[in-house]
Amino acid sequence: MGASETSEREPAVTAPVADEAARLAERLVPVLCRATGWDAPRAEGLVRLSGGVSRETWRLDAVAGRRRRALILQRQRSFGSGSWLDTELEARVLRAARAAGVPCAEPLAWSTQPEELGLPYLLVEYVDGETIPQRILRDPRFAPARAKLARQYGEALGRIQRVACGELPDLAPQDPLAHYQEILDGIGKPSPALALGFRWLALNRPPAGDPVVVHGDFRNGNGIVDPALGLRAVIDWELAHLGDPLEDLGWFCIRAWRFGEPLRAGGFGRTDDIIAGYEATSGRKVERESLRWWNIMGTVRWAVICLIQGAAHSKGIRRSLEHAVTGRRAAEAEFDLMLLLP
Repeated sequence: MGASETSEREPAVTAPVADEAARLAERLVPVLCRATGWDAPRAEGLVRLSGGVSRETWRLDAVAGRRRRALILQRQRSFGSGSWLDTELEARVLRAARAAGVPCAEPLAWSTQPEELGLPYLLVEYVDGETIPQRILRDPRFAPARAKLARQYGEALGRIQRVACGELPDLAPQDPLAHYQEILDGIGKPSPALALGFRWLALNRPPAGDPVVVHGDFRNGNGIVDPALGLRAVIDWELAHLGDPLEDLGWFCIRAWRFGEPLRAGGFGRTDDIIAGYEATSGRKVERESLRWWNIMGTVRWAVICLIQGAAHSKGIRRSLEHAVTGRRAAEAEFDLMLLLP
């Protein structure tokens, strides 16, 4: 999923970006008036942050007299996928999640229309901390956080599933097995490893759990982490949908999100730790064989996503070095899949 409300995405500052920032600052004035309730606030210090497939992300300060408030602006790119939430629905998901006790940023203003800021947008509060997984996993400053992160992520996931599906009637159900099989068929790039994976998944699918709110990209890298406090906010909600209770947990524990570290829960914790946190707040027990199925499903999904991004680059849909490199990582995911299949 795309960039988010964190301060720590690496900034990308160029002359064209600086010009765009100046224009955007002018257009932001009425948006900031609604978001803050202040008279004549101005936008200062706009910095565009890198990363993000579906959104572009800006850090800024709203300023009025001596008052200053740090904010994050996301704008929906002009190209996209129907699986991404519109900004209004994402704001409602964030509000419901906050009400359920999930640590996440407060949404302040949004629009699904391009008139105000040139693209549909979502404006949220700024949450201080780190998102870059390699820093979280290897910087000595984050050692206290690493000791508790797995359980904190599990607790956050359990709280996400406390949100009643009826509170978000526009949130669509999704069957990832059918969804990613259809996507792979559309790419038209044969993969014997993925064909085997999809066949195994179809033949060994566990009974479905009652539908819950699924974050959709719940993993190391989509959380804002404080060196001492640990998890401060879950970010990047634009793939939220209704699905199986174990979908997010299986995705969290795939090898891609360990970033070279051995511990199965995000590279920083044991599977037992994240499960303990999840069970404590969700009231559900995790059936390990079902979790294994979802872990294999997540690995297949990641392989397909790699192929999607590679195809987007090679077909000129979005020319991007990042997409090209990610496309080549499909082979890594296929290798992981072969190690997981019985």
